[in-house]
Amino acid sequence: MGSKLKVAGWLALGAVAGALTTMQFQAIARSSVSALPLEELQQLAAVFGMVKSDYVEPVDEKKLINDAIAGMVSGLDPHSQFFDKKSFKEFREGTSGRFVGVGIEIGMEDGLVKVVSPIEGSPAFRAGLKSGDLITKIDDTVVKGLTMDQAVKKMRGEPNTKVVLTVFRKAESRSFPVTIVREEIRVQSVRAKMVEPGYGWLRVSQFQDRTVDDFARKLEDLYKQDPNLKGLVLDLRNDPGGLLEGAVAISSAFLPSDVVVVTTNGQIADSKATFKASPEYYLRRGGSDPLKRLPDAVKKVPLVVLVNEGSASASEIVAGALQDHKRATIMGSQTFGKGSVQTVRQLGPDTALKITTARYYTPSGASIQAKGIVPDVMLDETAEGNLFAALRVREADLEKHIAGQAEQKDEAREKAREEARKRLEAEAAKKAEIKPLPEFGSPEDFQLAQALNRLKGKPVLVSKTVVERKAEAQTN
Repeated sequence: MGSKLKVAGWLALGAVAGALTTMQFQAIARSSVSALPLEELQQLAAVFGMVKSDYVEPVDEKKLINDAIAGMVSGLDPHSQFFDKKSFKEFREGTSGRFVGVGIEIGMEDGLVKVVSPIEGSPAFRAGLKSGDLITKIDDTVVKGLTMDQAVKKMRGEPNTKVVLTVFRKAESRSFPVTIVREEIRVQSVRAKMVEPGYGWLRVSQFQDRTVDDFARKLEDLYKQDPNLKGLVLDLRNDPGGLLEGAVAISSAFLPSDVVVVTTNGQIADSKATFKASPEYYLRRGGSDPLKRLPDAVKKVPLVVLVNEGSASASEIVAGALQDHKRATIMGSQTFGKGSVQTVRQLGPDTALKITTARYYTPSGASIQAKGIVPDVMLDETAEGNLFAALRVREADLEKHIAGQAEQKDEAREKAREEARKRLEAEAAKKAEIKPLPEFGSPEDFQLAQALNRLKGKPVLVSKTVVERKAEAQTN
């Protein structure tokens, strides 16, 4: 559309967006619960034989089998997935928060890769890349016309290999090449700062292996800057989720000891569980508890949690737990609505199955599947209203999603989406510049300003148009 729609994403995080995942990396061999359907298995074998013998050109047998497995799993729901060697590697990189690349947070602007910010200490940071720089070429490939994923893959590679980026710096009206040596990057999934004297902002962008350690360190730093913190904003907007243990830990940081954070329920015994605000429920492999070093004041500091349509899975667990226990005010817009748990089981050295094993429930027993967390205070995205919210995909929009409670089609939601689409198309036809949303945590962040007003007891500009949405799609 030619519009400057910023689509922020960490370079090469992989395909973990929206996953609330329990990691179980062991080979498995489970006995059948019931007798196998022999007639259908014979049909599968017959189709395999026909493709092998009759297809126009030879087909690799291993590829056929992998494709059959992938098709079987993809028919279950949007979040179950068979990982081949490549996708399994990308998945593990995403959950570990480590990958090999140049180290930049990127967006797209006018078809080019825009540097949102270089990761501190990364090769791109040391090479002098700055926020706002536009990457026009990656080695000999022109960026214009590439998708973000395609651009990401070209910037990734093996450690100690070189990539040449051609950069256009608008502030200096010049283009120049930058040669960068790729290395392992450790993503910082937590950012924090004092936005005003006495008021802190702490953003969790994804729940990864190191998120809890980073969260504790950043929160500890805020209290070192001001031991008498008057209020804190926990920003979970556009946080797609991640590891279950991280959600339990961050909830536990603010809740009384041993209260229920989340419960899960599914077909097998392992999926029926209750997770409480206690180290035994979130520590992995017997590590030390990073939350121990936090001051007692964290349990009582006035707290606002910001969420939006992009807040999913693990971030919804945190918002739901803090809301149910009346520990925080939830502000923003209705969340994504992913109320299921995926377990990763390794099939071989380089392959695995990510399969939905349970639904999860907030402490009050509510399921958010296909519905999401409804904020205590509804906010618009900007002072001018909501430009993109209606267009964002939610769990209820996904084909084959697991049905939510009393799910039904929402005609008003569909009408709002169509009106928003027409408005954006009209702006594009006039070649008008569509103002992008401000960066989270910036002085122009309207929702953050309203959260601070709430903490200070000042009037909040509550949305007059946003209402609770029902799940809109029908399950096939």
